[in-house]
Order: sequence, then structure tokens, then C-alpha cells
Amino acid sequence: MEEAQIYNHREWLPITNSAVLVERLSKMLEQSGYTVLNFVEHHFEPQGYTSLWLLSESHLALHTFPENEKSYVELSGCRKEMNEDFVRLMNAWLEELHGSIDPSVSIA
Repeated sequence: MEEAQIYNHREWLPITNSAVLVERLSKMLEQSGYTVLNFVEHHFEPQGYTSLWLLSESHLALHTFPENEKSYVELSGCRKEMNEDFVRLMNAWLEELHGSIDPSVSIA
């Protein structure tokens, strides 16, 4: 019997706008071929946001830290090709973010 494999990708992002993050991450999951089974989110008071995409291939979690002007994304999945596609899209987006703004400034 073949041993199960889980592929992980973790990334800190220079953006904390939850609406922008959810839209972009959802699109990247779709473009990578992931199947979203469910989506849950929570806005913390006075600040912060957490969301989770339950995938048929595992999950993606997002946590914003506005006080530090960054967000944390973690993808776990059992399909190497999908994970690689997601990482490629994430890297392209990060290049776009860093090329269009001062990297020390968070996009609100």
C-alpha cells in the first residue's frame, strides 16, 4: 500500500485586507484545481481575521495580523501538482505586490 503524502506551503503576506485575500486565494485554489467543500470565516474584535477553506484535498487557512501588517497562509494538500500550481500562482502574486508597492507598507 502506498504511503499517504501531504504537501504543505506556508507564506507570510504583506497584506491584511480580508476581502482582497479571500478573493485572490479562492481564485488561486480554483486555478490550481482544488475542490472547495466549505468555507468559514471569523472577524475578531477589535482586529484580525481567520478563514478556512475545507478542500476535498485537505485545507487552506488564512490568519491576518493587522497589528503586524501581515497575514499568514497555510495550504495542506495531498496532490503535489495542485500544490505546485498554487505556489507558482502565490509567487507571481507576491512579485506583483512587491513590484507595485513599497514592500515595507501593507496593503489595507
